[in-house]
Amino acid sequence: MRVVFMGTPEFSVPVLEALAREHDVIAAYSQPPRPAGRGKKLRPSPVQARAEELGIETRTPLNFKDDADRQAFADLKADVAVVVAYGLILPQGILDAPAQGCLNIHASLLPRWRGAAPIHRAIMAGDAETGICIMQMEAGLDTGPVRLRRATEIGATETTGELHDRLSVMGASMIIEALEGLADLPIEVQPEDGVTYASKIDKAEARIDWAAPAEEITRKINGLSPFPGAWCEINGERVKLLRAAQVAGSGEAGQVLDGFTIAGSTGAVEVLEAQRAGKKPVSAAQVLQALPLPERLD
Repeated sequence: MRVVFMGTPEFSVPVLEALAREHDVIAAYSQPPRPAGRGKKLRPSPVQARAEELGIETRTPLNFKDDADRQAFADLKADVAVVVAYGLILPQGILDAPAQGCLNIHASLLPRWRGAAPIHRAIMAGDAETGICIMQMEAGLDTGPVRLRRATEIGATETTGELHDRLSVMGASMIIEALEGLADLPIEVQPEDGVTYASKIDKAEARIDWAAPAEEITRKINGLSPFPGAWCEINGERVKLLRAAQVAGSGEAGQVLDGFTIAGSTGAVEVLEAQRAGKKPVSAAQVLQALPLPERLD
C-alpha cells in the first residue's frame, strides 16, 4: 500500500520502521525541528531523523492552514495515512484525502483515556490493563470508530517509560495486521459511557505529597517515570523517585520506616529507584549510601 506516515516522538519510530519494511511509505510528516541542547540548535524529531535514515521524504509543516500544504498532501494520492502521536490536529480535508482515510494508533483502550497522556494517566489511575486501539480518525478528539484493539496488563511496578516501549512495539505489529485485513475489519463505534480524558501532564503534579495514601503515591511515582519524574526533597535536595512499590507498614505521613520505605496517610511506599540532581538513575540502596534519609520527609 502507498502509506503516508505522520508521527513525531520516539514512540512513533517502531511503527515507521515496521511500515517501511512492509509497505511503500511515500512520505513521513513530523513536527518541525525544535531548539534543543545548550546551544539551542534545531534538532529534528525522532521520526524525521529515522525517516531520513530510511530514505523517506520528510515534511514538517507547522500546520495545515496553508492551501499549498493541504494540496501537497492530497497530491501524494496515498492509499492510507497512519498517524501516531503526530501532535497536530488534522483538518477534515487531510482526513479525507487518502483513499482509505487516516488510521490512528492510540495507546489506550478507547473510549478510556482519550487525549494527550494516556499511558501516564492509566498508571496513575491504577488501571489493571491498557492497550492499543487502531482508530479510524474523524474530526473529534480520539472519537473515531475502533478497527482493531488489543489489551495488555500493567505490571505492579511498571513505569510509564516501560509501558511506553511495550505499547510502541505492540502498535507497530497491530498496524501491519490492520492494513493487511483493513477491508474486513469491524467498525466499532465508541460508546458514550466510559469516556475519560488523559490531560497533558503538568510538572506541578510531580511533587510527592506524603499525606496521600500509599497506593496513590506509588502510582504517581511509577506513572511519572521517567518524565517528568515525581520528586521530593531530602535534606534540601530535590530527588526524583523513579520506581516504587506499595508495601505493608504504617506510621505518620512522611515518616521514614526502614531504608527507603516511607509512610503515607495509609500504608507505606518502598522507593526502588531514584535519581539525584545531575546524577544517573540508580537503585534506592545506592542513593541511601550517599544521602541518608532524615526521620521524616515533608
